[in-house]
Amino acid sequence: MLLVSGVAGLIRELADGWFGFLGLARFLTENAWFLRGRELFANIVVAVLGLVLAIAGSRRAEA
Repeated sequence: MLLVSGVAGLIRELADGWFGFLGLARFLTENAWFLRGRELFANIVVAVLGLVLAIAGSRRAEA
């Protein structure tokens, strides 16, 4: 979920907010006062965190 949200947020930010249906990404960055002006960076962090958790979960399932 984090990976999808981060990628959706990146698409939204790179398209200048043109994709209105990416509500979760918008909710994350617009409602946190400390992320204002740093939306692109925040979405990159969320996407990377989601990827790391997906890889960790995959490796945990194999063990």
